[in-house]
Amino acid sequence: MPLIALCAVLLAALMHASWNLAAKRAADCKHFVWIYSVIAVVIWLPVSIWIIVTTHLELDTPQRFALIGTAVLHLGYSLSLQAGYRAADLSVVYPVARGTGPVLSFIGAAIFLHEAPGVTSITGLLLVITGIALVTGLFHKGKTLSASGLSWGFITGSFIAAYTLNDGYAVKILLLNPLVVDITGNVFRVLVLTPSALSDRPRAFAEFKQYWRPAMIVSVFGTIGYVLVLFAMKAAPVSHVAPARELAMLVATYFGMRVLKEAVTIERIIGAACIVGGVVALAF
Repeated sequence: MPLIALCAVLLAALMHASWNLAAKRAADCKHFVWIYSVIAVVIWLPVSIWIIVTTHLELDTPQRFALIGTAVLHLGYSLSLQAGYRAADLSVVYPVARGTGPVLSFIGAAIFLHEAPGVTSITGLLLVITGIALVTGLFHKGKTLSASGLSWGFITGSFIAAYTLNDGYAVKILLLNPLVVDITGNVFRVLVLTPSALSDRPRAFAEFKQYWRPAMIVSVFGTIGYVLVLFAMKAAPVSHVAPARELAMLVATYFGMRVLKEAVTIERIIGAACIVGGVVALAF
């Protein structure tokens, strides 16, 4: 993986963990996905329109299908993630989702994008996934996971794998601009979710006033972070970028210590070392 792509993924990991912490804190907000999508459209749509106009973007049929795919898949991802945060702890949903995603992305990239995995990259992937499990305590004998947390985590991870392959193809093969890909999902979510929000107008507007700050974090960090990931996909194999994103687990572990006051165990330290080793393996 080129150094610039690795740096983009590392910065994206920091932003990803940050906005997921904000999303978890807004788990009780029924219309949170609609709120942060509206804010994202207000912020990023003018920039996207400028890119479309200045680059004279004309969409052919494959590009249209790719944008439809990213819109539908990101809607499913956003709703399932927030449903998971309402049903279970961050420490359950996040690791299951982020662990399922790269495994399926890695397999899918090898099959559909014809990226031949080598021994080093496979070893790196296994180290990353093992590290995620250790950091989050999934191997701990005394830890029990709720069925709802596992279910929503797996569903979210499946959407992650699907949109990773779709969006990787969109920017790498079809040469679509990463911000145009991302804003498509935000605009689609606003169009789909606005009728529901308007039918529940008092609660939706009250929640907007209460949760606009965490929504702003999701809107800004979510978009910038994902654009960085799509940029990395243009410069490096998707099967390498997808697992390397899981470095966010280190950031999430730090947030757990500092924000949620969680204890640090030897299991988490070993897991962190596995993640770092896996990212290094993927980088080379």
